[in-house]
Amino acid sequence: MKLIEPIQQYQSEIQAIRRDIHAHPELCYEEVRTADLVASQLQQWGIPVVRGLGKTGVLGILKNGDSPRAIGLRADMDALPLQETNTFAHASVHEGKMHACGHDGHTAMLLAAARYLSEHRHFNGTVYLIFQPAEEGGAGARAMIEDGLFRDYPMEAVFGLHNWPGLAAGQFGVRSGAMMASSNEFYVTVRGKGCHAAQPHRGTDPVMTAVQMVQSWQTIISRNASPHESAVLSVTQIHAGSATNIVPDDATICGTVRTYSNDMLDLIETRMRTIAEHTAAAFGASVDFRFKRNYPPLINHEAETAFAVGVMRELAGDAMVDADVEPTMGAEDFAFMLQHKPGCYVFLGNGDGSHRDAGHGLGPCNLHNPSYDFNDDLIPVGASYWVRLAETYLK
Repeated sequence: MKLIEPIQQYQSEIQAIRRDIHAHPELCYEEVRTADLVASQLQQWGIPVVRGLGKTGVLGILKNGDSPRAIGLRADMDALPLQETNTFAHASVHEGKMHACGHDGHTAMLLAAARYLSEHRHFNGTVYLIFQPAEEGGAGARAMIEDGLFRDYPMEAVFGLHNWPGLAAGQFGVRSGAMMASSNEFYVTVRGKGCHAAQPHRGTDPVMTAVQMVQSWQTIISRNASPHESAVLSVTQIHAGSATNIVPDDATICGTVRTYSNDMLDLIETRMRTIAEHTAAAFGASVDFRFKRNYPPLINHEAETAFAVGVMRELAGDAMVDADVEPTMGAEDFAFMLQHKPGCYVFLGNGDGSHRDAGHGLGPCNLHNPSYDFNDDLIPVGASYWVRLAETYLK
């Protein structure tokens, strides 16, 4: 691992910043303290800052030389609405809020890279340091774009990174094309006619209509979608009724759909709606169908992925780079940035949890788990990757 020596030397300082952020988690669009801390550090290192993109976003602008070329490096800053079970010294001080996805570590790694790039400037052009709010369900990437991120600060490509439990600490994982899925929700209300359960013929049963609807939806992926494409349709909630002897007036069905392509998503949404409407009609009921598209699939661009893989291999060696990592049905709003700019998103192994301080929770060190903690040994790894990526891109 060819880590950058100065970054290793101030790793403990950046680690202290990371743990401070971990102890003071802020939810989406509430990252005021975190944004203040990030902006203060960047300005302390002589990096001009723009505030307010995406409400609480921070953009550092690091220019050197005379080239008009520019690259964007992105880290997310928000936490999750989760009660932390860790009791070590840097555990969350805010009830019901926790950095359980490692965004504190992502912020720290990009700060470490920013410090080195500012002090050494072995590049010609502009490095945009994108500290994004509201990744966890708030579509902060889209909000920054709508506020002019790419319009006012033109960059040729944009790159992102996420720590990944399950990969060995320091190992990189990436793939060209679809790497993470789209995230979508559906909310369906079946409207029938309530009656006494002993006289079902006097009503229209929304519960049986809903059951038939859910069963039929399960044929969409198995009978309408190509077996070469992966997709998930999960019904996670069914709510109906208030007593055992009453057929209710309505029933609600909720769940999620995940796909690696918009064509597949279009197919699933269309078939779900058609089945819902016709099933309701067949039972004499009516239906309200709402399908909410949250995040699009994350599609890595081929050329930028090949470029990033070359940087990873130079940094970490071939054995520590998996360029055909298994895609995940998890979602990421960096996908919005990749819809507007070419780029690449990579995983950086967080290890198995053995790095955690005494006092960690009993659960596994998995993302969105109350026992999770970011692996601080990754700070020089991720920061060195960011630096070499920017320096190589802006030679």
